[in-house]
Amino acid sequence: MDALVMGALSSLILKLGNVLVGEYKLQKGVKGQIMFLQSELESMQGALKEIADVPADQVDNQDKIWAGKVRELSYDIEDSIDTFLVRCNDHGEPQPPARPYAHMKAFIERSLDLLTRFHIRRNIATEIRGIKRRLVEVHERRMVYKLDGVVNKHAIVDPRLLAHYTKVTDLVGIDNTRHELIECLMREGHDVSTKKGKIISIVGFGGLGKTTLANVVYVKIKEQFDFCAFVSVSQNPDMKKLFKDLLRNLGKNVEEEYTLDEKSLIDRLRAFLKEKRYFIIIDDIWDITIWKMIRCALPDNRCGYRIITTTRIYDVAEQVGGVYQMKPLSPRNSKILLCSRIFGSEDKGNNVKCPDEQLDEVSDKILKKCAGVPLAIITIASLLAGKGTNKIKWFEVCNSIGVGLENNLDVKNMRKILSFSYYDLPSYLRKCLLYLSVFPEDYEIDKNRLIWMWIAEDFIECGKHGGILFEIGESYFNELINKGMIQPIYGGYSEHTSAVTSCRIHDMILDLVRSLSNEQNFVTISDDVDRTSPSRMIIRRICYQNKKEDRVTSETTVSVQQVRSVIVFPPAINLVPSLWNFSVLRVLDLDNCNLSQAYSLEYLGNLFHLRYLGLRDTMITQLPEEIGNLRFLQTLNIRFNPIISLPTTIVQLRHLLCLLFDGSQVKRIDRLTSLEELSLLTIRDNGATGTIKELGNLKKLRVLAMLWNTEWNDSLEKSMVECLNRLQNIRCLNIYSSSAGGCKCNLDGWATPPHLSRLQIGFWFSTLPDWMNPPSLQDLWCLQIWVRELRQEDLQILGRLPALHYLDLKADHENLGITWRFTVSACSFPCLLECRLSGFGGPVEFQQGSMPRLTNLSFSSPVCEAREITGSDGSLNFGLGNLHSLHSLVVRLNSRSTSKEVEELKAAVVHAMEIHPNHPSFWMYIDGKKAPGGHSTIAPRPKTHLGRPRSSGGRSDHGGNLWFHDILRTGSLHDQAAANRNK
Repeated sequence: MDALVMGALSSLILKLGNVLVGEYKLQKGVKGQIMFLQSELESMQGALKEIADVPADQVDNQDKIWAGKVRELSYDIEDSIDTFLVRCNDHGEPQPPARPYAHMKAFIERSLDLLTRFHIRRNIATEIRGIKRRLVEVHERRMVYKLDGVVNKHAIVDPRLLAHYTKVTDLVGIDNTRHELIECLMREGHDVSTKKGKIISIVGFGGLGKTTLANVVYVKIKEQFDFCAFVSVSQNPDMKKLFKDLLRNLGKNVEEEYTLDEKSLIDRLRAFLKEKRYFIIIDDIWDITIWKMIRCALPDNRCGYRIITTTRIYDVAEQVGGVYQMKPLSPRNSKILLCSRIFGSEDKGNNVKCPDEQLDEVSDKILKKCAGVPLAIITIASLLAGKGTNKIKWFEVCNSIGVGLENNLDVKNMRKILSFSYYDLPSYLRKCLLYLSVFPEDYEIDKNRLIWMWIAEDFIECGKHGGILFEIGESYFNELINKGMIQPIYGGYSEHTSAVTSCRIHDMILDLVRSLSNEQNFVTISDDVDRTSPSRMIIRRICYQNKKEDRVTSETTVSVQQVRSVIVFPPAINLVPSLWNFSVLRVLDLDNCNLSQAYSLEYLGNLFHLRYLGLRDTMITQLPEEIGNLRFLQTLNIRFNPIISLPTTIVQLRHLLCLLFDGSQVKRIDRLTSLEELSLLTIRDNGATGTIKELGNLKKLRVLAMLWNTEWNDSLEKSMVECLNRLQNIRCLNIYSSSAGGCKCNLDGWATPPHLSRLQIGFWFSTLPDWMNPPSLQDLWCLQIWVRELRQEDLQILGRLPALHYLDLKADHENLGITWRFTVSACSFPCLLECRLSGFGGPVEFQQGSMPRLTNLSFSSPVCEAREITGSDGSLNFGLGNLHSLHSLVVRLNSRSTSKEVEELKAAVVHAMEIHPNHPSFWMYIDGKKAPGGHSTIAPRPKTHLGRPRSSGGRSDHGGNLWFHDILRTGSLHDQAAANRNK
C-alpha cells in the first residue's frame, strides 16, 4: 500500500517545525495547535510506515480509506502553511526610508501593512483550527472502526514459481543463452572435480527470465555434481528456514535441525559441503547482507563447487561476483514467442510471421513496446489470444501498453511480479519513480530536468547530515537505474563509456507506475479525466499529453485550484486552463510548447508558490517583469528562446538554485545568492569587470558555464582568477570564447576547487598551466583543454590524474610547425574511458599497460611523421594493440604525402584492428574525408537498454547539460548560443 509516499507528510512535518521556530508572531494559542498537529501527524506517519511496504492487494480496505484521507489532508495542510509563508514573505521585504515630504504617505502604507499582517495571522489561526478539527475527525474515525493496520492473512501465490516448472520446449531463444552461461560457468574445464569453485550472478530487469535461465542450466548440468540445491531468497527471507531448505535440498535429514539457531545451521552446512562437489542456485537476492550470510554457509573447497545467483540489482550482482548481464530476446525470438503463444505454432524455428498478414504490422509495434522482455510478451500474448484476428482489437491492446493495460489475470500477475521491485524501493525512491508517470511512453527524460522537478516537489530528503539537494537527487536517479526501474541513456557515442544524461521507463514499468499513481491520486493524465470518478476529482498533479477535441469541454469543468504540478507536452498546449486558475502550483513545465501564439503567460506573476518553471524552447521573446513575484522559485529554464535580455526583477528570486538561459547579461547577479547552477552567462565588453566581480559573490555555485564575448586582457584575467578563487564549491566549470580562434590565457594563480570534477575551457593556454596538478585534482573525471605547445612531460602529468575518465586534449602544433613524437607511457591514464587527441602535429604511440580501461579513442596524425613509428618487425605500429579494452577507434590522417605512404599507413591501422582481440569498430578520415576501409563490428546501441551503466560505476555528470560529447556532436557552445539569439 504505499500511502505514506503519496502525501506530503515528510515535508509537512518539517514545515510545521519551521513555523514554530520562525518569527511569525502567531496569535495566542496557535503555536500550541501547531504543536498538536505536528505530534498527531508524526503518529500517523508512524502508523502508515507499518503498512507502506505491503502490496495494495494485501491491505485492509478500511486502512486504505484511512490512509487516503490522511494523504489528502496532508496536501491541504501543506497548501495552507505554504500560503501563510508566501503572504508573510510578500510583506517581509525591507522598505526604503520615506522621504521628508512623504511622511503621511509612509504612515498610511505602514498602517495598511500592519493591518494586512493582522489579517494574515488571523486567517492562519482560523485555518489551523479547521485543520485540527479535520485531523481529530480522521483519528476518531480510525478508532471507531478499530483499524490496526493488520494486512490480509490469506495465502498469496507467488507467480514467479511458474518459472521452475516451465517446459524447456515452451521456451524460446533459451538454448544459446543456456549454452553461453554453461560455458562461462564451466570454462575451467569439463573435469569439475579437479577445479576450484566459481560463482556467477545473473542480473537483469524483472521479467527477463533470470529464474527460468538458472533453472534450465540447473537441470542441464546438475548430474555432474554430487550435491545440488535450488533455493529462493525473496525480499524478506526467514534465514533459518532458508538454511533448512538448503539442507533438505542437499538430501540431509533436517528433523534434528529444527531447534538450531542460524549460526549452528551455517556450521552444519559448512561441515556437510566441505569436501563435496556441489552446485547451488540462490534465486532472487535483494540485499547483499543476506548473500553474505548465505556465503558463510557455502565453503570454498578444491572439489569444484559452482554457485549461481539471480538478482535485479546490479550492485548486488557486482558484490556477489561474476556478473552475467541478462539480455532481452532478439526481435526474431520475440516474434516466435508471441506467435507460438497466440496461435500454438510448433514450428518455432521458422514461424516468425503471424498467419494473418494484416496482424504482422501491429504485432511488430507490440513487440517494440515489449522490448524483448519475455514476461511482457507472454502477458500481451494472453490478451491477444482472446481477440481472434481482429486487427482493430489488436491495435487497442497495442495502444493500451504503457497507459493502462486491460485488467485481466495475466496482467495482474505481471504487475505483481514487477511490483516486487517497486515495493523493494525505499519510500523516498517510490515517490520519485511514480513522478515518472507524467511522461509519455518511450519518452527520453532528461536527468537534470527530472531532478530539479523532484526538488520542487520536496521529494529530496537531506537527512540529519544535510547535503546538496541536487547531488542527493542525482544519487536517487542512479539508484533507480541500479535497481532496474529506469533504463539509462548515455550522452556520448558508446554505452560502454559515456555518463548517463537521461533515461527511459520501460512501457511495462510505466503501466505499473501509472496504475499505482492512479490508485493513489498521485498524477492525473488529461486523457484519463473522463474515466476518473467524481469522488476522485481533487487533482494534485496533472499532465496534458494529447490533444483530443472531444475532451476540450470536459477539461474546462475540472477544478485545478489544488493542482501542484502541471506538465504539458506540445500537442496538448491548447487544453491548459489559464494560469489564473492555479492557486498552489509548484511545478509548471511547458518545455517545447510553442507559446508565441497558443498560450499566454499573462498571470505568471500570480503563481506565488511556484518552485519550478520550465520554458525551454517555447519561442517566447521576453519574460514578464512580474516574474520577480515568484519569491520561492528554485529552477528557471528558458534556454533556446530568442530572449535578448532578462527583466531586472529577476534578481528578486532569492531562492533561485538553477538558472538556465542563453547568453543574456544579468545586472546585479550577485543578489541571487542561492544559485548553485548558472548557464550560460555571457561576459561582454560593457561592464565585463563588474559582472565578473559580482559572479565571485555567488559562493554556492556548483555548475558554471560562461561565454566570453569580449577581448581577453591581463586585467580581465586577474579579475577572473580572483572570481574563481572565491568559488570553491565549483564542481563543473565550462568557459568558452565566441571568437573563432579562442582567447589566450593561463589563469595563473588559480587555486582549483577541492571537488572540481568537470573542467572544459575553450581558451588557448600557451603551455599546460601550473594549477593542472594531479594532487589537487583528485576528483577531476572530465577534462577538455587546449594547449598551444604541449610537451611529453605535460602528457605524463595528465596521465597521473587518478579519476580522469574523459579527455579532450587539443594542441596547436600543426600551426606552429611542431612535429614532436609523443608516447603514452605504461600505467598512465589508469581510469580513462574516452580520449580525443587532436592537433599534435606528430605521431602518438601507446605503450603496453597504458590506458588500460580505454574503450573509445580518436586521434589525428600526419602521415609522414607517423611512418617513423615501427614495431619490432619493422612495420608501422601506433601500439593500438596495447589498448586491451579498445572498442571504437577514429583515426584522422593529414596526408601531405604520397598516396603510397597514405595507403601504407592505412593498411597498418586496418591490420592492427583486425588482429586486436576485441575487433574494434573503426573509422578513418584522410584530410577530413572519410576513407573506405573502416568498419563496424559492434552492433549499434539499442533504443532501450535494460541494464545499468557498466563503465563509470553509476557515476554521471554533476549537473548541467554542457559536456564535451555534446559539443563534439553539435558544434561549439557559442555557436549554439548565437543560433538561438538569431532566431
